[in-house]
Amino acid sequence: MTSAHNTTWQYPFTAVVGMDDLRLALLLNAVSPAVGGVLVRGEKGTAKSTAVRALSALMPSVDVVAGCRFGCDPAAPDPGCPDGPHGSGAAESRPTRMVELPVGASEDRLVGALDIERALSEGVKAFEPGLLADAHRGILYVDEVNLLHDHLVDLLLDAAAMGASYVEREGVSVRHASRFLLVGTMNPEEGELRPQLLDRFGLTVEVAASREPAQRVEVVRRRLAYDADPAGFVARWAAEEDALRQRIAAARELLPEVVLGDAALRQIAATCAAFEVDGMRADIVMARTATALAAWAGRTEVREEDVRQAALLALPHRRRRNPFDAPGLDEDKLDRTLEEFAGQDDPADGGDDPEPDGPDGGPGGGGPGGGLPPQEGGPQEGGPQEASVPPGDGLPQQREQEAPQGNESVPEASGDEAGARPQPAGGAAAERPAVAADEPFKARRLDVPGLGEGADGRRSRARTAHGRTTGARRPQGTLGKLHLAATVQAAAPHQKARGRHGTGLLVRRDDLREAVREGREGNLVLFVVDASGSMAARKRMSAVKGAVLSLLLDAYQRRDKIGMITFRGAGAEVALPPTSSVEAGAARLASLPTGGRTPLAEGLLAAHDVLRVERMRDPARRPLLVVVTDGRATGGPEPRIRAARAARLLAADGTASVVVDCEAGPVRLGLAGELARDLAGTAVTLDALRADSVSALVRTVQGTRTVHGNRKAA
Repeated sequence: MTSAHNTTWQYPFTAVVGMDDLRLALLLNAVSPAVGGVLVRGEKGTAKSTAVRALSALMPSVDVVAGCRFGCDPAAPDPGCPDGPHGSGAAESRPTRMVELPVGASEDRLVGALDIERALSEGVKAFEPGLLADAHRGILYVDEVNLLHDHLVDLLLDAAAMGASYVEREGVSVRHASRFLLVGTMNPEEGELRPQLLDRFGLTVEVAASREPAQRVEVVRRRLAYDADPAGFVARWAAEEDALRQRIAAARELLPEVVLGDAALRQIAATCAAFEVDGMRADIVMARTATALAAWAGRTEVREEDVRQAALLALPHRRRRNPFDAPGLDEDKLDRTLEEFAGQDDPADGGDDPEPDGPDGGPGGGGPGGGLPPQEGGPQEGGPQEASVPPGDGLPQQREQEAPQGNESVPEASGDEAGARPQPAGGAAAERPAVAADEPFKARRLDVPGLGEGADGRRSRARTAHGRTTGARRPQGTLGKLHLAATVQAAAPHQKARGRHGTGLLVRRDDLREAVREGREGNLVLFVVDASGSMAARKRMSAVKGAVLSLLLDAYQRRDKIGMITFRGAGAEVALPPTSSVEAGAARLASLPTGGRTPLAEGLLAAHDVLRVERMRDPARRPLLVVVTDGRATGGPEPRIRAARAARLLAADGTASVVVDCEAGPVRLGLAGELARDLAGTAVTLDALRADSVSALVRTVQGTRTVHGNRKAA
């Protein structure tokens, strides 16, 4: 079979091995779309996308107004539909759509596009629907949702909040209904989601590849069988697919009859309060999820096991307080909370509430979840028993970091480190264990000088699709944001020659001008961290780690990519290749040991190599080098001279640099300042990094690069 056949025959949902939590979350949304969608987090290669795409085949068909491009419901058409008004026209049934939003999609592709030329010259709202219109009453799927550009995230948030999409171009406005089930997949190694979008997902699940050989064998066996004969494979699973489809339909019919009693509501409210989730959306999502669980199990009352399972799906991603917190839930605390509020019925009910008296009460209860749907609705083919994946099982394994193999050398005895720790016999420098970081603080913004054209972000000035208007130009390709005044000015001199009559303005395509906007871009922030013996004093290293952690948090908020290089002993190590995962950077920092000599030159040369490769991969993303050191250089021949040469090599490339001076003690050598001059950058102290510092840090970063810093604006 060719690959074209694979796109025709969708991999069956019931053939997915394991991943019980994921399948459960998707099925609950199929039963009750009001649950609010699913965010699937997991390592690469775990069939996240396969499971999500297979869901569409199980969804019931929808009735739409015939010929309506916006999928209006014949029973309740949208009164503001651009294709309306709809009368009592014919209706047609179609499968539920799954619309995929590419990460690199344009704004017009998402919300739709207006023909500005016809709107100005003819007064016609010629509108081409976008993906939000296609996804109305269906599923909107975003693979790698954490890599979605900010302006698309903003549009998604607006549509999800209002149930409608608005397209506005210089006073011309179109609105249409857009209510969809939002499903996203992501690899946490590539960065986290914005909190606003994260909260819009009703449920979240963590997936990881099974470590059981038998289960992995079954995964490979089924995948090879599907690739060899997609049609035959789908046919073998048709009975299981039909049975699951019928069960979803039956649960949907039963859903309005499910009773959510006061006892269950109190457990939901107590659980959300105990875990200190923000807002009330968690309570509502838990209530809807517990109701869907009861309907899926064929019951008309919500039990404690439904509430527990709903909490495990709806709360982990809502407990994050900063991007370095891993999603998760303390199940012991959850059980204690549920037990405390179990059976506390309202006395006015007269004891007729069908809620069970205890955590395992009620017929057919058993373990958590009251009989999980994946076990009951999964395939019956003779494969291995499918083990569920506990929340968060994959992420800690990804974060494990072995301690670097230090090239031990003679320690430095200078500054405030002299005599701080006893030296081992033989002159070898002992590796100090990792110390905890100080509490992070709000860091000042470090800018890259000049005007860039990188990806949208919040750090450095750049020409972007969003921001304040600074001028106008002829469109380069598809017209973006129209500059109305410049367009009218370009068309005005030609009105007589074009035979204008009346009040209408005759506009040609050549008259159109688009706005040139200035906003901010995200950068590549590359940290070069000194982990040598001269930095090994516990108090100092804790402060240094706290400062780097603060800068990592700042990078997360400003939509940067980050990388980290550490140097100690005899060389440098790329501890974290450039990535969007600030969380991974924090994990590497936490496990960073110290000790040995200070190979500053090697650290700078490693930074030069990393930046050279990144310029080829993403030439539009400008780098910011942050060197965290006291400026000392030891080890090897002429260490200071080699470090200065490496610094000047980076300066020659036009790399914007900041040296965070970590030198402490009453006697200061000023070596970090010399390094900053060689880098054509600036040196700042740890205290100057704080946002409330009186130091004019941003001005110094932009103003000190006099020779190498005048980069030509793109």
